Amino acid sequence: MSWDEDGTPHPLAQRRTGRSELDPDRLPEMRELEVLGWEPAPEDLRRVYLPYVWPPAARTWIPDRSTHWAVDTELDGHGHITGVECAPLPEPDLRDLDREADEALAALGLPPRPRGRIWLLRPVGPFTTVAAVLDHLDAVLAAAGPSPDLPALARAELAALDATA
Repeated sequence: MSWDEDGTPHPLAQRRTGRSELDPDRLPEMRELEVLGWEPAPEDLRRVYLPYVWPPAARTWIPDRSTHWAVDTELDGHGHITGVECAPLPEPDLRDLDREADEALAALGLPPRPRGRIWLLRPVGPFTTVAAVLDHLDAVLAAAGPSPDLPALARAELAALDATA
């Protein structure tokens, strides 16, 4: 299990540099990789550990050169939108998002994620989508009951699925 600290990003990501005003899922390199079967790793806190335990041949990452936006919407007394302002999310807010993920990882006994990466996964085993793998994994983990080592159980199941491919 690792975050591939010394690894390089997917080669398609190395063709582009610099900050983009696009959302992460709209980056050109993200779209190119999705055509090749890669899917963004889930960002919800209960699954934030998955790139750490996913089989190395079925995971990759690209530098996060996207802009995360804060959207402020003004409404009138009738609920109609009267104004919208978008601004890049301030650095302290971005750090708060990282802090939440790091706290969830620490609760599982895992190190924090390397900063500035967008993780992508490929389905493993007989499944054709990452969502199908996640549904299977949820069922397996639920059947195992409460466990102090959820990442190890997930890693073992993912490795078994990967070996059947």
